[in-house]
Amino acid sequence: MPTEAKRETVAELRAELASSRTLIVSEYRGLKVGEIAEIRRALRKQDVRYRVVKNRLIRIAAADTVGEALSPLLIGPTAIAFGTDEAATAKAVIDATRPYKLVKITGAVLGDRAIGAADVVTLAGLPPREVLLAKLAGAIQSPTATFAGLLGANLRNLGNALVQVRDQRAQVVA
Repeated sequence: MPTEAKRETVAELRAELASSRTLIVSEYRGLKVGEIAEIRRALRKQDVRYRVVKNRLIRIAAADTVGEALSPLLIGPTAIAFGTDEAATAKAVIDATRPYKLVKITGAVLGDRAIGAADVVTLAGLPPREVLLAKLAGAIQSPTATFAGLLGANLRNLGNALVQVRDQRAQVVA
């Protein structure tokens, strides 16, 4: 029979799952409590929440959302980083856990899709979402600007030709 504290923990985990798009799962075996607190502080600055969770409780909380994707990653002592931006969350977790060789990233869940540990490292190397969107907008806008420049070039050339004709006629008259 579940206790009231466990029910509250499951409710909190459900709320965190609902507000997060990215979950990065890691194994923290061998870390001291102070070291986990340092990781939490570093991640909190990046707007990422880091929680040590019981596998059974997170499975219950995630059953109706990302349970199928998350369950295979829940092996051993588990800590989960909850974030909203995929690349930024992955980079923050990699940077915060780098000094602690005992932390092993086991994978991540992006939306409702699981990815492996190697993919998390690759994701951390990507620029932030805003930068990628700006590059996409620039790539879409570039051909249009080039086409407008080409159309404008013909008008400029016609204007220059007319100015030269006018100047030549002015010299002939003078």
